[in-house]
Amino acid sequence: MSDTNETTRTPEHILVAVAWPYASGPRHLGHAAGAYVPPDIFARYHRMAGNHVLMVSGSDMHGTPIMVAADKRGVPTRELAEANHRDIAASFERLGLSYDLYTTTLTPIHYRVTQDFFLRLLERGYLFEDTQLAMYDPEAKRFLPDRYVEGTCPHCGYGDARGDQCDNCGRTLDPIDLIEPRSKLSGARPETRETTHFFLDLPQFTPALLDWVEGVGRHWRPAVMNFTLGWLHEGLKPRAITRDLDWGVPIPLPGYEDKRIYVWFDAVIGYLSASMEWAERQGEPDAWKRWWALGADGTAPGRAYYFIGKDNIPFHAIIWPAMLMGYGGFALPYDVPANEFLTLGGQKLSSSRTYTARLPFLPEALDLFDADAIRFFLTINAPENRDTDFSWDEFQRRNNDELVATYGNAVHRLLSFLQSRSGGIVPEPGELTPTDEAMLAQANAVFAAVGEQIEAVHLREALRLTMGLAGALNRYLDEAAPWKTIKTDPARAATALWTALQTVSALRVLTAPFLPFSAQRLHELLGDEGSVHELTWIMRPLPAGRALPPPAPLFRKLDDEELAALVQRLAPETPETGEPL
Repeated sequence: MSDTNETTRTPEHILVAVAWPYASGPRHLGHAAGAYVPPDIFARYHRMAGNHVLMVSGSDMHGTPIMVAADKRGVPTRELAEANHRDIAASFERLGLSYDLYTTTLTPIHYRVTQDFFLRLLERGYLFEDTQLAMYDPEAKRFLPDRYVEGTCPHCGYGDARGDQCDNCGRTLDPIDLIEPRSKLSGARPETRETTHFFLDLPQFTPALLDWVEGVGRHWRPAVMNFTLGWLHEGLKPRAITRDLDWGVPIPLPGYEDKRIYVWFDAVIGYLSASMEWAERQGEPDAWKRWWALGADGTAPGRAYYFIGKDNIPFHAIIWPAMLMGYGGFALPYDVPANEFLTLGGQKLSSSRTYTARLPFLPEALDLFDADAIRFFLTINAPENRDTDFSWDEFQRRNNDELVATYGNAVHRLLSFLQSRSGGIVPEPGELTPTDEAMLAQANAVFAAVGEQIEAVHLREALRLTMGLAGALNRYLDEAAPWKTIKTDPARAATALWTALQTVSALRVLTAPFLPFSAQRLHELLGDEGSVHELTWIMRPLPAGRALPPPAPLFRKLDDEELAALVQRLAPETPETGEPL
């Protein structure tokens, strides 16, 4: 058996930039499907493929949803944000997200980099000061952050639009544009008053952004490309980057002590500041440049991928690239593979809306179900090109029919038979039949096919191809039937068992990016030590004569009664939280 799919490609530097969740409360399955599981699959694959991966993100501590949640609970904003950050980080770890660094926007390095960006853009003429009308709550006697204002969207008529963005049509908004606005603090109708702020002069960047998008965006998802070009052709407007707040990164100029840099400006800078923080923690302060710094000829050092939900396309495909252009010397995004929404009953999941009450947030979901079962369903049902509706029946069917009955069953019956008949010793094969060779060839070839799909960020198709190999293994075992031929032709049975075991060995590598926990367990059931994620992305032979440990099932079946009981445990109310950046 040869490793014909092994390549000698030069390793690349791959930046995996993951959406920053607001530290206003737990994340739900919609967040995980849209922005958190996909980049982990992508990063795990690229590490196994030999590339230099840097996967960074952190909790956005400055978002106004955090202030809203803290006000409701009557606790200091920082205290709530830090507690929520710890909980979010813990749930991400339980879900198997393999960040190189998961940090926060409260770090000294983030404040320093954000203020440096502000001053550099100001110095280069990309920021200007101007007055604007802002919402003021006459009862609370304070200016209102955008998310403290709700009303009807002027574009689509959605009645619960926020002051910064409409969840229904995805348009970014200004609170003063809302129809029938209301304050989230007091319920009063806000007044409009003048206030002075700094603005990012986005119109200056329009020609450069159009050239860049039309050049690099050919491999972008059509929805991302069309949305971005639509914005650019419609015409960009200056956007305020400061607010009348006391929570956030201070403006590094005298006379602005009562204002802060607004969250949307500082949060995207977090991708860079987190990379710098990671480098400092490695004891190599300049190591971040391998992913960020342009060469002398202006070429990027590698490829930067930004994993987000579709409601954040403007920030990552337009505003952040403009900021990077304005600062100079930094690599622009290579791809912004934004997912569509995971819906429930046709409605977008939002942690601030009560209709998510029948869907668990991540901590609860991870108490109820295995992490790999969650990752599998969110990937095989991923909203890559259109919104996907969540269904408990579909979750159960996918788990039981595909994870358990197809993949898990093939592995368990094979290893159990081997244990009962030969004490778990991998047999020595005889001459391979055309059927054996076809099985091994399919296992070998699927590495390239799956890798190609992952590199194109078609993760749903990549997992489908991987599960296709598990299905082929089942069919091979049914046809070869070593449990029958062992009585009449032991040599033939040994060859069939060896062939099937080589396919299982391939599956533990192929499933590792998608199902990291079960892949590790299978790695150990095949008698190997260390981490499965340190293996290279090639077919790994399982040597004859190796003694395998006693097998155990990889996955757990969900019966009707158990699922009904689990769903019944779900909390009837949803905490007031916000959306990821």
